[in-house]
Amino acid sequence: MFSRSGPLAVVAAAVLWGTAGTAGALAAADSVSLAAARLVLGGAVLAALAVSARRRSLRSRSLDRSREGVRSAGRNPARWARAHWTLALGAAAVAAYQLCYFAAVHRTGVAIGTVVAIGSGPVFTGVLSWLVGHERPSGRWALATAAAVAGCAVLVTGGRTGGEAGGADAAGIGLALLGGLLYAFYAVVAARAIGGGTDSGTVMGVLFGGAAVLMLPVLVLSGPVWLARPGGLLTALYLGCATTALAYLLYGRGLRTTPVATAATLALAEPAVAALLGVVALREHLSAVSCAGLALLAAGLAVVALPARARTPDVSAPVAPTATAGRH
Repeated sequence: MFSRSGPLAVVAAAVLWGTAGTAGALAAADSVSLAAARLVLGGAVLAALAVSARRRSLRSRSLDRSREGVRSAGRNPARWARAHWTLALGAAAVAAYQLCYFAAVHRTGVAIGTVVAIGSGPVFTGVLSWLVGHERPSGRWALATAAAVAGCAVLVTGGRTGGEAGGADAAGIGLALLGGLLYAFYAVVAARAIGGGTDSGTVMGVLFGGAAVLMLPVLVLSGPVWLARPGGLLTALYLGCATTALAYLLYGRGLRTTPVATAATLALAEPAVAALLGVVALREHLSAVSCAGLALLAAGLAVVALPARARTPDVSAPVAPTATAGRH
């Protein structure tokens, strides 16, 4: 199922993610501490919303429906156990992605680390969704994703000269690739849980609520004294509530009707938004090469966002009347 609202929700989430860099640049805080605070606050909000929605749902159910749900859950307890363990692994992947990404950036630089981690995510997602769901990505998706990833790489690195220290560090690139794989894993886990009938808000609440618990020690150890300042606290609240909680609520809503491989490619709108905000808010400069990369990225996203054209039957071929003619 592919509707227009699904891709729009994913792109809206990517737009919010793209504002995180500019917001973080305005706060005098260590990047690891900032990311940990963002995930802890955002995960707490998502978990609270999921618990509240669950309580409202239970109160509104009729007694007969509740009994039916208990009986159906009891018929296959192994399935429910597997679902809970899978979501727990997804929560660990959310937290591990943050650590891998910042470790990669530290070793290989911001530009290369960002391109490898974010650019590899859609590729890993397409492969994992194929292996898990046995749904082979289309050729159009592959070409458009390749164009979008190439545009992302040119956009992020095209305006830089002289390279970055440690840019060829193999361990840093490996960590960035691991980050892309972890992102793909928790995206596929979320998509399968939502496709299986679990509410998207509940899925995101479990994933990011669990990740918030795991990242809380990182926040404490990284020195969160900057949160005591009004500017730092406001930045953290924006990053947690808008770029994490609201963004992933939108992303989960988009996954209801959008294939996860397509959603992962559409999420590449994030670096485009970040680059444009950098020009507008931080007075950064985009070279002509970076502008070309931005155009290539936009073209790839536009192709991915278009719904697949329905195959029209060949009306010129004669059809013999049968007993089942006219059924759909």
